[in-house]
Amino acid sequence: MNPRLDQPLRLGTRRSKLAMSQSGHVAEAVRAITGRPVELVEITTYGDVSRESLSQIGGTGVFVTALREALVRGEVDFAVHSLKDLPTAQPDDLVIAAMPQREDARDALVARDGLTFEQLPDGARIGTGSPRRTSQLHAYARSLGKVIETVAIRGNVDTRIGFVRNGELDAVVLAAAGLNRIGRGDEATDLISVDNVLPAPGQGALAVECLASDTDLIAALGELDDPYTRAAVTAERALLAALEAGCSAPVGALADLLADGQIVNEMRLRGVVGTLDGSTLVQLSTTGPVPSSYDEAMALGRELADEMLAKGAAGLMGERSL
Repeated sequence: MNPRLDQPLRLGTRRSKLAMSQSGHVAEAVRAITGRPVELVEITTYGDVSRESLSQIGGTGVFVTALREALVRGEVDFAVHSLKDLPTAQPDDLVIAAMPQREDARDALVARDGLTFEQLPDGARIGTGSPRRTSQLHAYARSLGKVIETVAIRGNVDTRIGFVRNGELDAVVLAAAGLNRIGRGDEATDLISVDNVLPAPGQGALAVECLASDTDLIAALGELDDPYTRAAVTAERALLAALEAGCSAPVGALADLLADGQIVNEMRLRGVVGTLDGSTLVQLSTTGPVPSSYDEAMALGRELADEMLAKGAAGLMGERSL
């Protein structure tokens, strides 16, 4: 008998309620696949303890570095990340072994009095820590003939929704996937259509990461991989990487699958960048065959990014709000 079968696999996770919930779902799936116990190892990241805005402390990677360091040091066997938190550059010694099927990619509004976005009054105060949401929410409001005020907020789901419950804000915007994963999806008063606000690249998807040298674990975790999610997210992140190289404006992107009956035959990739006040947006889309390889998905994202840069995206310098 393999002596390793009794030895628990150690899953590195952030300590937040949301991270623990999504890691718990992955742990159950890995237990079922491997027959081995899985224990959660809670790791505090810099992004969890700092109260500064994400753009000031280094962007999304602040939630990832401590987990990756624990992997490299051998303190955990694998880690679960929210894919939108992962920097686009992948370290050579680590591999994303699985991207499970994606949750709802949309943004959710939690507003006072059960209001939808379209029902919010002129001048409504909306909390978000995301420049991408800020830009597109202003543009969406403008399309409705309204003006909103966006307020920079940080904190966990309870903290953010608390700003609405105590009357400080009219609404907050969160990822629908996060609310669903902690069983609070019914608190959303509106799910914002991706036709009005494109999500962050990778939003709603998870990345299960381990050492590139651990071939047995890579093979086991690979059973959790959803090829359509991987193709979509790879295209979105390729778009993000190419735009990051030539543009500092906030980026929204979504690749969705277009089906003819039951047969998925095409993928549509949409991207947007804009000024923080939403007064100028560059928004384009492209449709093509579903990518059958990593290289094809990357090419789809890069091609759309090139078109967006040619249309003026590089000139939209998303001034970093301090």
